[in-house]
Amino acid sequence: MVTIYDIAKKTGFSVTTVSKALNNYSDVSEKTKKKILEAVEEMNYFPNSSARTLTTKKSWTIGVVFVESLGLGIKHPFFSEVIESFKKTVEIHEYDLLFVSRNMHNQKKSYLDHFRYREVDGVVVVCSTIDEPQVTELMEDSIPSVVIDMDSQTSSVVYSDSLEGSRLAVDHLVSLGHRRIAHIAGHQQTFAGKERLKGYVDSMTAQKINVESKYIVDGGYFSKEGGYEAMERLLSLETPPTAIYAASDSLAIGAIEAIKDQGYEVPEDFSIVGFDDITIAELMYPKLTTIKQQTELIGEKAAKLLLEQITNKEKIVNCVKIPVLLMERESCRKI
Repeated sequence: MVTIYDIAKKTGFSVTTVSKALNNYSDVSEKTKKKILEAVEEMNYFPNSSARTLTTKKSWTIGVVFVESLGLGIKHPFFSEVIESFKKTVEIHEYDLLFVSRNMHNQKKSYLDHFRYREVDGVVVVCSTIDEPQVTELMEDSIPSVVIDMDSQTSSVVYSDSLEGSRLAVDHLVSLGHRRIAHIAGHQQTFAGKERLKGYVDSMTAQKINVESKYIVDGGYFSKEGGYEAMERLLSLETPPTAIYAASDSLAIGAIEAIKDQGYEVPEDFSIVGFDDITIAELMYPKLTTIKQQTELIGEKAAKLLLEQITNKEKIVNCVKIPVLLMERESCRKI
């Protein structure tokens, strides 16, 4: 079996340097790390987990928490893409992911209790809800953590620029001649929902368009059903909007179904812009114009933020805002 000493002999570096490179220490140059990792791959080196844990005083495990309101868990298209990217990044540094249940020994435990019991090195939380005590407890603890899709003053966070996304959506619709622009909002107990609504109001104001309360409809927790019901309310208005900016693609898809069920068409009768750019957005008819979240970049940045904390054995409070992109497709038209 190949050992760390074999790697040291092949590369010409000391065992200490090899160990530091494998554990991503910052005082080892990228050139040295590259040479050592190439040797590791060539010699098919696989460290003994028990020995590595004793030597490094780390479990080489990162805890994962999902908190989302639709009950989809890992099936949620945004969350699953982000975690896949996160996983790819931490796997390079030989970390495993631990998805937790709050049931431990048939007793309800907090996420923090569970992670302490498992002695994880850090925690990533993918969360949509602002008021979640279990998540707040994690963020305020000394354990290294990074939270995705939220803002915080006590933990590192990574999230998309929803304010800019709203501006892109509204400005695009205005450029097509629309003035009666409605917003199907996400639930205001979510960070994304609040930010996208604020962005809509700010952008409409910047365009010198009066923001009418009748054109702001609550779509709930970003579901297709919520989008459908919200669009029904907009269609019942005496003067319906000509364009709709929805706070998620699922809300937009529901809105399009409601429009079609009442005998109208998109974009001939109503223009629609979504938010997320989930896979189906490009496959549906008409193809959905939407604001793209860069899920791969979100996951990668979150992983690097957490690995930095673990390596330096220090909790860091940092905020990374990821840019969004307007994806122009077929669901909007000029009037």
